[in-house]
Amino acid sequence: MSDVATSLGSRAVLNTALVLAARIVSRLIALVTVVVLANYLGGDGYGRYTTLVAYSALVSVVADLGLSTLYTREAARDPAGLPRYLGTLLAGKLALVVAAALLLAGALTYAGLGGLLAPGAALLALTTYSTLLRNTFYAVGRLEFEAVAILAEITIQAAMILLGARTAQPVAFFVWAYAASYGFTCLYCLVVIPLFRLAPLRPGFDFQLFKTWLRLAFPFALGFFLTNLYFRADVPILQHFKPFQEVGWYQFAYKPFESLQFLPLAIQTVVYPLLGVYYRQSTSLLTSAYFRFFKVLLLLGWPLTVGTFMLVHSIGRLFRLFPQSEPSLRILALAIVFLFVNSAFTAMLYAIDRQNLFAWATAIAVVVNVGLNLALIPAYGYLAASATTVVTEAAFSVAACYFVGRRYRLPWFQLSWRVVLAGLAMGAALVPLAGRSIVVSVPVAVIVYAAALWILRAVKREEVDLLLTGLRLKRPASSP
Repeated sequence: MSDVATSLGSRAVLNTALVLAARIVSRLIALVTVVVLANYLGGDGYGRYTTLVAYSALVSVVADLGLSTLYTREAARDPAGLPRYLGTLLAGKLALVVAAALLLAGALTYAGLGGLLAPGAALLALTTYSTLLRNTFYAVGRLEFEAVAILAEITIQAAMILLGARTAQPVAFFVWAYAASYGFTCLYCLVVIPLFRLAPLRPGFDFQLFKTWLRLAFPFALGFFLTNLYFRADVPILQHFKPFQEVGWYQFAYKPFESLQFLPLAIQTVVYPLLGVYYRQSTSLLTSAYFRFFKVLLLLGWPLTVGTFMLVHSIGRLFRLFPQSEPSLRILALAIVFLFVNSAFTAMLYAIDRQNLFAWATAIAVVVNVGLNLALIPAYGYLAASATTVVTEAAFSVAACYFVGRRYRLPWFQLSWRVVLAGLAMGAALVPLAGRSIVVSVPVAVIVYAAALWILRAVKREEVDLLLTGLRLKRPASSP
């Protein structure tokens, strides 16, 4: 095995632990601030704010064009080329950001949110550059710096949101708050990367490299656009047919659902470079990592689906959701397990250089999402948007699993049936606790789920080791 693979593999445990810990803290703080923000702005104001975020996410694809993800993969494979890659992308993205800002201006004007253009454009630009810069940490496996960035970022956001709510600020203030936190991340990365010798920052622009990478990154860009479309298209469609208040109800319910996304994404971001190296080095390592990655995600995602569905009223009280948001969250709970396992399929398609198939899988999901939303939202509003999210995630799972399976067939039934039964046993135990406090119901759920996994022998010893140590897979005997 190459030194690159050995180095990334040996740090996978620490990297996963650091990022997960930071993101758990970050999401907990974010949930508190979202509760404050939504209750302060009300349904209408929060609907306006989240509509801006949705449009910004949709046009952000133009500001990146898949280059950040390609950068992570190529820099992990060739650390010596990292300075040239980073310098070229920092310069080349200027034109992309300007083009994206112009698209955002048109979208916000159409939605009646033209007054939020300045903070929206700042948020768009700073988010784009912070993503590129912090991907350096993932490429070189130094995620202790990413953990610090995550915590600093959320601290700035929380402080400014709490200040804004206390001083009765308008919606624009809160968009500026988020932009400021990403601005800090950009400065932090520009200091840390050269200071700790992760890579020298060399100003420069290699036109031929940029041109080549635009072509190579196109499938990533298409995939990201389609992903954003099926994640975000429901908001513009809902806003077109219904008032901002209904958008606020839906998006407030979406926040607890969305907050769980950090877990599979954090693991995926760490595992993805490792899978990319394994693809070049060892088919057996790649296949083993894929199967285990899928099962770990299922082990985490399925109980969250069952638990959220059963305890929706308790969760609503905990997060002070709008009363109209609880039915939406119960529907969205059904999508959590698909949200988790989709990270395994996505990481594999990227790692084996089949990002074009990821784009096809996402396109299928987009057709399902946009078609159902356009058909159902006019009559059923935000509840239709919630149900469509579930169907969309399931559609992506089926398509992506099929595409990966053409080369690496996943024994999904063998890996999952015991886990599914354990989750259902947990759900049955929660029936009499559905209206009780989270403090009572969650510990019971954890105990019952763990016991059911043990009784059903759903987790093997080596899989317990994986949960504890990440993807520290045994190297072949011929490895140095």
